[in-house]
Amino acid sequence: MQIMKQGTRVGGIHGFREIGIYDGPRIEENLLLQEITHRINNELASTIGFVALTARQSGNEEVKIAMAGVIQHINDFASVHRALQMPDDDHPVDASAYLRDLCRSISRARLQYRNIELLFREFPLKLGATRCWRMGMIVSELIANASRHAFRRDGGMIEVELSSRGALAQCTVTDDGSALENVRPGQGMKIVRALAGDLNGSIDHRFGPCGTIVTLSFPLFEPEPHSIDQSLSGFGCVDLR
Repeated sequence: MQIMKQGTRVGGIHGFREIGIYDGPRIEENLLLQEITHRINNELASTIGFVALTARQSGNEEVKIAMAGVIQHINDFASVHRALQMPDDDHPVDASAYLRDLCRSISRARLQYRNIELLFREFPLKLGATRCWRMGMIVSELIANASRHAFRRDGGMIEVELSSRGALAQCTVTDDGSALENVRPGQGMKIVRALAGDLNGSIDHRFGPCGTIVTLSFPLFEPEPHSIDQSLSGFGCVDLR
């Protein structure tokens, strides 16, 4: 994956915007999510330990090499899962560093073996840990959507850009694939819309001949429960291999 500073926009685009509505904290759901995350982390660690033990017990060098590859792949997925773990508090975090680490983990776990390059366009930005986590969940799902629907066997490129415009943070996920705009939204996009609603933000989809652009816009700070300016825009990269 690469981190760069300049880029081009997709031309001839059209699309639609989905605006989420903030519906307040979900304390019980958050506690449940934290517990599920903790258990999954334990299961991944147990799986890695089991595969490592199997490799050590094998007398076949080819098996050991193959098992080492499996362990690395599981570790890559574990890194993604850790990066998407819900924070314990809402302290300020470096959103650019967070997304860089997340994109690097996603690239290694899901994209490199499919010859899909992931670019991250950096912009220094501080966010509350919870808002940053929700943004990361959205970015992860948008990358997954692009990798599933936009590319064939010859791979391609996905770009993630973080920026700000006035009082709004913006995160744009762009691909150079050929996904159709009439693809029926799945459960993942329902989650994206719900998370955007929690951020009191919006999701803007743009479809064009050179690919798809999806832009998340949301207030930099937790707003009061009232309407906010919904102005949009977005595009500026780290090699995450």
